[in-house]
Amino acid sequence: RLRRRARTMARRSPWTSVPVASATPVPAQTTATSTPAVHPAADATASPRTVLPTSNYVGRFAPSPTGLLHAGSLLAALGSYLDARHHHGRWLLRIEDLDPPRTEPGASDGILTTLDRHGLHWDSAVVYQSSRADAYAAALASLHEQQRLFHCTCSRLALAPYPNRYPGTCRARSTAPSEPAAIRVRVDNEPILLHDLVHGTSTWNLASAPGDFVVRRKEGLFAYQLAVVVDDAAANVTHVVRGSDLLDNTPRQQYLQTLLDLRAPCYLHLPLVLGADGAKLSKQNHAAPLDNAHGSENLRSALIALGQPPPSSLTGAPPAELLQWATLAWQRATIPRMLVHASDHAGEHTHHSRPPDTAT
Repeated sequence: RLRRRARTMARRSPWTSVPVASATPVPAQTTATSTPAVHPAADATASPRTVLPTSNYVGRFAPSPTGLLHAGSLLAALGSYLDARHHHGRWLLRIEDLDPPRTEPGASDGILTTLDRHGLHWDSAVVYQSSRADAYAAALASLHEQQRLFHCTCSRLALAPYPNRYPGTCRARSTAPSEPAAIRVRVDNEPILLHDLVHGTSTWNLASAPGDFVVRRKEGLFAYQLAVVVDDAAANVTHVVRGSDLLDNTPRQQYLQTLLDLRAPCYLHLPLVLGADGAKLSKQNHAAPLDNAHGSENLRSALIALGQPPPSSLTGAPPAELLQWATLAWQRATIPRMLVHASDHAGEHTHHSRPPDTAT
């Protein structure tokens, strides 16, 4: 029923004619049980596993196809893969292609190829967020019925003086404006406890920062915060292992999980890889893509950065052999909290202490 309502609302351009302040809340667990959409040919790309998982652990890697994978991407992929395999769990792959203007042609296929060449083989078919609009609309409809949403017409220029917290300009709005508007979720002035398997326990208050946050953008695209929560729940993900640039996103996702009555996964945030200029390696900063012809060297360097240095006897070993060793030897306790400086030579890394970068 909730999904039918969401599809109807989507056909009439959601939130353009529906007031945000009237409805009876509906439990949102239906968003977690919907079947993820998958690419019909995705299974053919993955190499089959020879050993079936023996635990309820479900991990995932979720890159955006804005470019090919680089050293920082590999560190995140490898960390999530090893944590899943060490705990005899499943490892899923999701392509987060929510933002068509930023999607690079061929990047999705390139990501799959790079993972395969590095021996990082996923379970089940690849999920593409571009096929999941109905599930996101259903979650948005549930938040609307709980009277948690409001339209925001503030421009980036108007919000520029408030870089760390939305000032609440449109918070009292109860009807949809005639002009294009983003949709924000109202946050509570309550502490949120975050337990991270590497960084420990911390307390956050969304009312202090970032304030009411966007769940659907002005141009009609669903926001990352909403999509990732819906997709992780739909795939029954139990552990989210990713870069520490997303650490400060986690309280927002925990907040949405509570509102949508979804089970929260465990979180583990890995160190980031810095370039020579001290900035995080990223596709936006034109980080060099991985050379698939040097999979073993790339994996060895990433293992060292993760605090899991392989023995010298494995120098030059093929990816499958390195991963077999690393799966057995994986230790969360040795993962560094600090950031790692990328070096031209495998194994040479310098650690830097810096707060996690803010992610979109």
